[in-house]
Amino acid sequence: MSSGDGAKSRRAASDKMTKLRELLHKSDNRICADCSAPDPKWASANIGVFICLKCSGVHRSLGTHVSKVLSITLDQWSDDEINSMIEVGGNSYANSIYEAFIPEGYHKPHPDSSQEERADFIRSKYELQEFLKPSLRIVSSKSSLEATYSRKHMGSNASHSVSFNSEAGMVEFIGILKVKVIRGTKLAVRDLISSDPYVVLILGQQKAKTSVVKRNLNPVWNEELKLSVPQQYGPLKLQVFDHDMLSKDDKMGEAEIDLQPMISAATAFGDADLLADMQIGKWLKSPDNALARDSPVNVVNGKVKQEVSLKLQNVESGEVDLELEWIPLNQ
Repeated sequence: MSSGDGAKSRRAASDKMTKLRELLHKSDNRICADCSAPDPKWASANIGVFICLKCSGVHRSLGTHVSKVLSITLDQWSDDEINSMIEVGGNSYANSIYEAFIPEGYHKPHPDSSQEERADFIRSKYELQEFLKPSLRIVSSKSSLEATYSRKHMGSNASHSVSFNSEAGMVEFIGILKVKVIRGTKLAVRDLISSDPYVVLILGQQKAKTSVVKRNLNPVWNEELKLSVPQQYGPLKLQVFDHDMLSKDDKMGEAEIDLQPMISAATAFGDADLLADMQIGKWLKSPDNALARDSPVNVVNGKVKQEVSLKLQNVESGEVDLELEWIPLNQ
């Protein structure tokens, strides 16, 4: 990079931080979004709020998949993180969503509140999302509607790609997850010089799998699988296998996908059909997950989508690229 290019890059970074500080100086952002302490110097980059030092400690304890805490003055901010803050607009807009349904008689913490009181409120607000408007919450419906909805969105041939345990009939579902399995890269060798890979997805009692790609360590599937998401959902589990005709299929790695960033973001922002194309959330790469890079949650043409690139675990090599789409049951 030339000295001129370096100077331009530094000016661009400085301009971005100037915009962030301008946002911080708006009146509603000059007090902590959670306890109203004056002059906050910290922020949750993915939620879009400015917070004080005491509240930042609680946010950090939630994990970066819920809240990514950055210092306004000490940390390096990426363009995406600054843009996310600017898009949200700060504390008033975020609180209009996350505090829209605080029960009567419930009191927010104040600057001198105990750490326990502060932690209870912040967890209820962001992690459990107890204060969202009822209309923004993901709600389940009765089993007859679930069955009709699943048939409508998953298609008459769903049984070919998705299998249900007999207990699944007792589960209430909150939506449909479409998973487009795009490609694998540098997958592990399990035959003499190659492999015959396929992908298995597991969510609750359900399994879905792709077709087998013969003799290919960089397979392209571009296959869409659909799974019903239960009310009490856990991670989406992904496994890659090598298909064998004469013996048990060999495992070629695995990974887990945290669905909370996408579903929580979709819940908080409401009907995606009413939103312009925008980023509404992000699952952040960290040492305790399988992400190859940060995974943004976007509204694209009225649909909530998330691009995910995973490094396969418990294997010598391999990545898998996916695109997720969330369809709430009340849509």
